Amino acid sequence: MPHIDEVKLLRKRAKSFFVRALESLDSGEYDLAAFLSEQAVQLYLKSVLLEKIGDYPRVHSILTLASILKKTSFKDLAEFLEEKKTEVRLLEDAYIASRYLLREYTKGEAEIIVNFAKEVLKHGELC
Repeated sequence: MPHIDEVKLLRKRAKSFFVRALESLDSGEYDLAAFLSEQAVQLYLKSVLLEKIGDYPRVHSILTLASILKKTSFKDLAEFLEEKKTEVRLLEDAYIASRYLLREYTKGEAEIIVNFAKEVLKHGELC
């Protein structure tokens, strides 16, 4: 698959994950809203890296992806993510906690995570 097609697919999936996160938040499925928000951001960041440098690492850490983004023309997005480390850590925790741990997200936590994902996706005009 040519890079441009993969970039488009990753962005389409990121947007779909985010739409499902909003639906999950509205229906009270806060764990799922948190997880889907993390997936949306992760896929979006990977699409940016693929577009800018032709590849992306097979990692799940948003901070790792942000550190690589610093080397591209998307420095403002990387700096935004670094400034928002607390929110990024909430997203990263959601990847593991919503799948493997006995932890339930509250409505307030899910709202913070979903709203932060929206801010990130706005950089790519996906929201």
